[in-house]
Amino acid sequence: MNIVFMGSPEFAIPSLEQIHQSDHTIKAVVTNVDKRRGRGSETSPTPVKAKALQLGLPVIEVEDLKSSVFEQQLRELDADLFVVVAFRILPKQVLKIPKIGSVNLHASLLPKYRGAAPIHWAIINGEEETGCTVFFLDEKVDTGKIVLQEKTDIGKNETTGELYGRLRDMGAALLMKALQKIDSGNYTLSKQNDELASPAPKLFRDDCHIDFNKSAQDVHNKIRGLSPFPTAWADWNGKKFNMYKSHLEKNANVQPGVLVARDDKLLVGCKDGTIELLEVQLPGTKRMNGAEFIRGYKVEGFLR
Repeated sequence: MNIVFMGSPEFAIPSLEQIHQSDHTIKAVVTNVDKRRGRGSETSPTPVKAKALQLGLPVIEVEDLKSSVFEQQLRELDADLFVVVAFRILPKQVLKIPKIGSVNLHASLLPKYRGAAPIHWAIINGEEETGCTVFFLDEKVDTGKIVLQEKTDIGKNETTGELYGRLRDMGAALLMKALQKIDSGNYTLSKQNDELASPAPKLFRDDCHIDFNKSAQDVHNKIRGLSPFPTAWADWNGKKFNMYKSHLEKNANVQPGVLVARDDKLLVGCKDGTIELLEVQLPGTKRMNGAEFIRGYKVEGFLR
């Protein structure tokens, strides 16, 4: 098939590489425009653009998806299929351009966790399994008919960063299976049950604030679900206290929000139990494990 690939972040790279290595032809790679990253004036390309240029593939950078110029560029490519991995919401007129349609790789078991942050929310909500879905795009976000799905268990202490890596590679392999089925015409589509849908909206700073009056399990899930980005935090003595890794500590009794050091363990109390903070960071410092933090700071007070 002649394919136009659309994506921007690192999550999309294994999918791009596997399609490039296959018998399909990538007519162009569509990605976001170069972005200023950091305080300087220099810009840098998206990870997908950098990889596409390395592979010698033509790149289309787009800011306005509704632009008539962009639409005409896509029409001239005469694509059979658009393949979308971690990109933006395509307008109706763009979805109609390819002969077969537009498929998307999504990092959840749709219809659960529709939206921008499905991996984060699955962990935050304490799910024990998740997976990837390849589906045909329609006008509403993440609602189209499903081509293929694959499940995987979520580890009890697994972070979003760790699960992200697994789903990125698993999803690329699933996408290739889906493309093979679509190319052969030997596939059936499954309609999503909207009654089973759940949201996975983008997370902002205030969403990442930890409330230690919640259960220890909920706090632990939120810390790992926000790690490494956008990062769980609380206020400690007027400083932003970031938390990246934790686990449930059964043999301790600490009051909610109280930060203590015991036997080289950095502990904080929750509503119904205690968690050990395994990896933390204060502004202007590197990340450190609990023992390093205890050696470097006087551990007392509240996490608010």
